[in-house]
Amino acid sequence: MVHIVKPGETLAIIAMNYRVSLRSLQKANPGVGAVTAGQRIIIPGLPDPASIPFRIEISVKRRNLVLFKDGKLFKIYPIGVGKMLTATPTGEYIIVNREPNPGGPFGVMWLSLSRAGYGIHGTNRPSSIGKAVSHGCVRMYNKDVLELASLVPNGTRVIIRN
Repeated sequence: MVHIVKPGETLAIIAMNYRVSLRSLQKANPGVGAVTAGQRIIIPGLPDPASIPFRIEISVKRRNLVLFKDGKLFKIYPIGVGKMLTATPTGEYIIVNREPNPGGPFGVMWLSLSRAGYGIHGTNRPSSIGKAVSHGCVRMYNKDVLELASLVPNGTRVIIRN
């Protein structure tokens, strides 16, 4: 997978966001020292998102997650989003890893996004779905996040819009 460097990013930040070691990132990009905005960096261990038939689009305003397969609407899920002071971050990300059964407020599944600290996850508070109450993550009903996780692989593009 290739990442396009954003202003202010360093190799260490990129490694943290994609949950790869700095050493493996350096090994995949020999000769790269300091990075500059617009530079292409190879992320080891993740497929190219263009090779994945699924794409996720999240609307913070509508509080829904729309799953597309081969460019066509596949399914719409209701979600909970971040509250005003800890808003869900807009932008383009990918799913970089997953953890089943994390428990607690993360419910039965955690799908990490390529922005450290943020993800799509289940919840132990199903009444929070449809509301802006999280610390920035996207909450789903446990049954829905399990279904989503069974469909989409790591490397799936996630676009979050207001």
